[in-house]
Amino acid sequence: MKKIKLKIPATVANMVCGFDILGMAIHEPYDEMGITLLDTPEIIIKHRDQFQLPEEPSKNVAGVVLLKIQEHLNLTKGFEVIIHKHIKPGSGLGSSAASAAGAALGANILLENIFSKEEMIHFAMFGEELASGVRHADNIAPCIYGGITLVKSTNPIDIIPLNAPDLFVAAVHPQVEVKTSDSRQILKKNISLKSAIEQWGNIAGLIAGIQKNDFSLIGRSLNDVIIEPIRSILIPKFDEIKMKSIQLGALGGGISGSGPSIFMLAEEKETAEKIAFQMKSIYDEINIESFVYVSKINPGGIEIVEESN
Repeated sequence: MKKIKLKIPATVANMVCGFDILGMAIHEPYDEMGITLLDTPEIIIKHRDQFQLPEEPSKNVAGVVLLKIQEHLNLTKGFEVIIHKHIKPGSGLGSSAASAAGAALGANILLENIFSKEEMIHFAMFGEELASGVRHADNIAPCIYGGITLVKSTNPIDIIPLNAPDLFVAAVHPQVEVKTSDSRQILKKNISLKSAIEQWGNIAGLIAGIQKNDFSLIGRSLNDVIIEPIRSILIPKFDEIKMKSIQLGALGGGISGSGPSIFMLAEEKETAEKIAFQMKSIYDEINIESFVYVSKINPGGIEIVEESN
């Protein structure tokens, strides 16, 4: 039986001003996934973690992706998937995307690489739809492509890989729950033209800064006037963490995905480590448990750990 083991990275979606269109892969945390190609058409999902996620394929993010692939190919073979999640669901670090992208990419390899990256993203988005109610690709794309990606369009799928600057990411995950579906419902349905123009300028500046390795421009562009002012209300101590991180030397940062995780970009590892320590200290002061991660931008995305026939 053909088997594959994958290491699937966490991702930071939106990157402050790029709601639903920008995302980047980081090294920590990551999920582990093993997939076996079966001679029978059943799909078996097993979790080896404490999160008690559903294992019925139609209710599981990875399972839905594999069901769609099976249906598309009229496949008579099936898959057994063993998942060990280290990216906590609801963290804002792309937990559902890791399962969806891992299933799509792993199945593709076991099926002799019959799909393009765009096609893998197409199938993985069904998993995101199950998790959040929306078929978005800002977490999935950097998982599959690696580095930083721009989702120009999801219909048709048009992904633009961007430069991955030599920057460090400090991220904190406070142990409070913010569901993606809930954090979408509180967003405004209409925005002013003034806000839109300011946001467009920030997105364009951020992409230009990324492509030119212009860290000053990246820092000036990490500003969100539409989403962050609303979503940050759900995250304890967000404003304090952002302010003190910038005082410590962060280029800037904000909410990771829909939260509650917060990320900051820094030029030096030492700076990122100081920021991470400060983030944790702030949550320790109000007795909220938190986990911090310091990582470079992950240029490779999903990693094949082991492959056997």
